[in-house]
Amino acid sequence: MRGFWPIYKREMFSLFVTPLAWVLIATFLAVQGIHFFIIVAHYAGGAADLSADGGPVQAFFGQTVLLYLPLLFVCPLLTMRLFAEERRSGTIEALLTAPVSTLGVVLAKYGAALTTYLVMWAPTIFYMVLVARTGGELDVRVVGTSYLAVAAVGAGYLAIGTMTSAFTKSQLTAAVLSSMIVIGLFMLGIGDFVFDEGAFHSISQHVSVWAQMNDFSKGIVDLRRLVYDATVVVLPLFVTVRTVDSWRWG
Repeated sequence: MRGFWPIYKREMFSLFVTPLAWVLIATFLAVQGIHFFIIVAHYAGGAADLSADGGPVQAFFGQTVLLYLPLLFVCPLLTMRLFAEERRSGTIEALLTAPVSTLGVVLAKYGAALTTYLVMWAPTIFYMVLVARTGGELDVRVVGTSYLAVAAVGAGYLAIGTMTSAFTKSQLTAAVLSSMIVIGLFMLGIGDFVFDEGAFHSISQHVSVWAQMNDFSKGIVDLRRLVYDATVVVLPLFVTVRTVDSWRWG
């Protein structure tokens, strides 16, 4: 883990000194603000019944596509430059000859992207405060498990993006590759609603981010899903470490 903190701070600075992070955060919050407004208006107008398993919080985190669409594109855009830009500009050679470990480099870059992702979500906590202040029943446990799912899913998508950024010198190619993999996993998960009972249905249900968000937004924590999320984080990062190692010793 040598060199983790200096590289982490360098990556955080490079993310926020350029317009990329600010534009992504502003766009993301605008989309989620509209998303939350539509849900609140829907419930305030009496168009939906409130129940133990249903409400604005559950709808925000698990029942509309507007939660997922930003994730499919924000994560690839956050990670596309991590290694691709270093390789394009030629600075990766200087970085790898410094007294830093490959694992430290990869985790520092990934950690900076993950921190930015969590910062992006942080202002949405005010939506939960607004629900509580306006008389809505707010289950803190449900809010906690919902944000846990958001963090776990995003962590996996960012790990995939980190891996694809190490595969190419082009930021655009890295973003496209990452988006294709993430969208592929999302579409495979939709098979949970398409396939009949069987092997394909079981696989689709296991990888379904929609099913995971629905469960966690109701306070149901399924450890199998967390193990899957951890696998989606660890496997791409392992491949990334091996790829970066090949540059150093190749």
